[in-house]
Amino acid sequence: MAFVLLAKATALTLPYIYKRAIDAMTTPANEAAMVAMALVIAYALGRLMGVVFDNLRNITFERVGQDATRALAEDTFARLHQLSLRFHLSRRTGEVTKTIERGTKSIDTMLYFLLFNIAPTILELTAVAVIFWLHFGGELVAATGAAVVTYILVTRWITDWRAALREKMNELDGTALARAVDSLLNYETVKYFGAEDRELERYGRATRAYAEAAVRSENSLGALNIAQAVIMNLLMGFAMAWTVWGWSQGRLTTGDLVFVNTYLTQLFRPLDMLGMVYRTIRQGLIDMAAMFRLMDTEAEVQDAPGATALIVRRPSVTFDHVVFGYDPERTILHGLTFEVPAGSRTAVVGPSGAGKSTLARLLFRFYDPWAGRILIDGEDIAKVTQES
Repeated sequence: MAFVLLAKATALTLPYIYKRAIDAMTTPANEAAMVAMALVIAYALGRLMGVVFDNLRNITFERVGQDATRALAEDTFARLHQLSLRFHLSRRTGEVTKTIERGTKSIDTMLYFLLFNIAPTILELTAVAVIFWLHFGGELVAATGAAVVTYILVTRWITDWRAALREKMNELDGTALARAVDSLLNYETVKYFGAEDRELERYGRATRAYAEAAVRSENSLGALNIAQAVIMNLLMGFAMAWTVWGWSQGRLTTGDLVFVNTYLTQLFRPLDMLGMVYRTIRQGLIDMAAMFRLMDTEAEVQDAPGATALIVRRPSVTFDHVVFGYDPERTILHGLTFEVPAGSRTAVVGPSGAGKSTLARLLFRFYDPWAGRILIDGEDIAKVTQES
């Protein structure tokens, strides 16, 4: 944060040095020339120091941002492995991974803009208002304040409109990616049925819908940029005309014209990015919300309170009147009871859909039975930890 303050303090002194150099050059004297030369050198050094402080700030932040992103990515990855099998079978893998990627990357971006754009811009706005008040009085401060407030409100209004377009675009992007991933993961099945053309048509529909949404989003960005440019240049024109009028009255100097121009140009440089910053933060919040909704998903199978680790001495397996189905409308196991003694083998034979793989899923506790018990070495697996 110290480098942020040093960079901003340096930037705020540069227009004043520039003004003094211009005023010194309007006085044809050797002493004034030396002063102007010294001020120009100081101005160049100030710009150099501003660049140095900005880059030191970025170097310092990089480690913090990467650590935050890494920690969140690891937490999300661990959470996904805690969710039930039903969740993973019912969700598209491509869409889930895209949600995680967007959510984790948004943390680093949001931290950067909040610390290095919004906070310094507020500080600079306050400082410029004080400087203008001390040098020029309230007229220029009022005009600048009105323009900045209008700029922020218009930016927010248009960006909120764009956010809905952007969210729809992300949804369609995820759909297109999911269709591509699912189709390629099932390459063999697609080949069996000669469904390449059908898969291409489905993917093409998804990409065309995404392209149309992307065009609408980009057009709305153009509208935002035009509105911002109108407000900024109206203020710049008024401020320059007001300064020239003051110069014609003998109240202001030539350097004051440069002073006002430089400060406003410098002020609107971060404000010019306000739309992008607001969009990025808004989109980051949307992406993070989607990721946190994923993380907040309740696991279907959870450890019972006070569950202990399973200790196996004689690994026998018992299904005791087990009732289960994936869908409440269709029961697969109807009070199934059997035992596999320790050291023995049992074969399960039946047609597809009879429940053979279901037995393994229940044994590994990917699902809990609707009724009955499953025991390993005499212990009910519902009362021990899933990890064990």
